Amino acid sequence: MVTNQSQHISQQFEKELQDVRSSVLAMGGLVEQQVSNAMNALITGDSELARQVISGDEEVNKMDVGIDEECIQIIALRQPAASDLRLVTGILKTITDLERIGDEAVRIARMALNLSEKDRPKKNYRELQTLGHYVSSMLHNTLDAFARFDVDAALQVAHADRQVDAEYESIMRQLMTYMMEDPRTISRAIDMMWSARSLERIGDHARNVSEHIIYLVKGKDVRHLTIEKMEKVIKGDE
Repeated sequence: MVTNQSQHISQQFEKELQDVRSSVLAMGGLVEQQVSNAMNALITGDSELARQVISGDEEVNKMDVGIDEECIQIIALRQPAASDLRLVTGILKTITDLERIGDEAVRIARMALNLSEKDRPKKNYRELQTLGHYVSSMLHNTLDAFARFDVDAALQVAHADRQVDAEYESIMRQLMTYMMEDPRTISRAIDMMWSARSLERIGDHARNVSEHIIYLVKGKDVRHLTIEKMEKVIKGDE
């Protein structure tokens, strides 16, 4: 009888862990859509879509709070040990980054509203489109890596952050040049700078999630490590 009860508790615990993982992926899917909509609003000048992103942040925040409460309850009632505790704490860190990505999507949407009232450049924000593509790919890939607990895929996300940083720096140099050459572009360029900054921050948060995945699987905290040292951790050399 005791064995059956223990088995039942174990099965219930596994279900709770699976449910909270599913909730994280649902939150990730919503955040990914928020970023996509914010970028579309910026590129197309769709002010209504931008407003939808801003109002949609409330749902992201609700999911953040809900998952947080689920995790705290699991810790309090189940007192998980070892890998299960890593999973719960890793999820808590992950949803913090996802919520912040949602915040950055809102900032982009606000810049989209500002830019919709200004003359559009001939390149139609091509620089931001390119950066947005890189960042969206990072976010999608890190969520996919989380779904599969794939450390190799997580490492590739960390690699991709270098490309995002390089693209961001290139955009900032271009915008500085525009402003110096034509002061009339200053207002628009500043909004573009803030948008680029938000995209770069989304890339940072996506990388953070990839680091959480490595921690979940390997039990090693790889924050602040170089890519090369992260590779050694994954291979078990450190």
